[in-house]
Amino acid sequence: MNVHEYQAKEIFAKYGVAIPRGFVANTPKEAVENAKKLGGKIWVVKAQIHAGGRGLGGGVKLARSLEEVEQLASEILGMTLVTHQTGPEGKLVKKVYIEEGVDIADELYLGVVLDRAKEMPVIMASTEGGMAIEEVASKTPEKIIKVAVDPAIGFQGFHGRALAFGLGLKKEEMGNFIKFASALYSVYMENDAELIEINPLVKTGKGDFIALDGKMGFDDSALYRHADIEAMRDESEEDASEREAAQYGLSYIKLDGSVGCMVNGAGLAMGTMDTINYVGGTPANFLDVGGKANAQTVAKGFEIILQDPNVKSIFVNIFGGIVRCDRIASGILEATKLVDVKVPVIVRLDGTNAPEAAEILKSANIANVISASDLEDGAKKAVAAAKGEL
Repeated sequence: MNVHEYQAKEIFAKYGVAIPRGFVANTPKEAVENAKKLGGKIWVVKAQIHAGGRGLGGGVKLARSLEEVEQLASEILGMTLVTHQTGPEGKLVKKVYIEEGVDIADELYLGVVLDRAKEMPVIMASTEGGMAIEEVASKTPEKIIKVAVDPAIGFQGFHGRALAFGLGLKKEEMGNFIKFASALYSVYMENDAELIEINPLVKTGKGDFIALDGKMGFDDSALYRHADIEAMRDESEEDASEREAAQYGLSYIKLDGSVGCMVNGAGLAMGTMDTINYVGGTPANFLDVGGKANAQTVAKGFEIILQDPNVKSIFVNIFGGIVRCDRIASGILEATKLVDVKVPVIVRLDGTNAPEAAEILKSANIANVISASDLEDGAKKAVAAAKGEL
């Protein structure tokens, strides 16, 4: 689950992570009132969507008068903001965050993420604040400092010093930075976060550190421990198909290819997507129907996949373990009766009772349901069907 910048900063503030003062607004008039409450002569008007790259997309603007605050809020509210993280369809801006101006001497990057190989959180820092961290990692990876923190001992002074030295901070700045990084680590651990990014983390002329931005993602499985965070959920920012799939126990993530995927097991799903790419196609989604696939779950899977107009074929790749292949085959046939499936469906079933399943599909003699002998054969047929070559 992701939250908006202003919500992330609310959480930061509880832990003593320094943030600029700001207020969220839903209308231009409210934006002006917020600017008046903040006082000063410079304000920042920020679009609030669940995506990075807002500044490059025109969603973060500086205002030097109340009239300009109102004008910029009017322009940003209601716009469809397109960034490298939203995709070409963009996201509709429904609220803005009005924030006080900050004295910026330098811009840095600071983030915390789980390193699955090390099996512990890693704090990342860079002198290249304000830039897309993906671009920095690609072009100048040496500019990213990574420090792993063993949860058994927690954040210690030597972790902070390694980051501070890597950033080239002055001796008198290190104490403030280490305190800031330690508080951010506490935010990450105590709230079951999956990701925290501050880009930029600004250093003021006085040597203080302030989170000028804030991005947070949380482990959905741990939200039962954090009712206050779950209450921050903005469903309008989430993909409707992904929300619907979750209600039926399906793990679904929309992508931008043309081959719909329906698989049981996350590992097999990833392998299926890789194989589709390998044979020249592009997957339209990740969909794991789980280990108890039946006619109802398969039908719902078809329904969700077909909500995407880019889908030109569907590859059903099921390994029958706990659930027998013949039952899955029968479920697929039943599902085609429940849902109007107008695109070719390529089916590869392996495991328990696979021969019986193949016979069921063959006997059904449904024109757009095509059997595949193995994973590569299925992927090739699905890609060909998506291209209109089958």
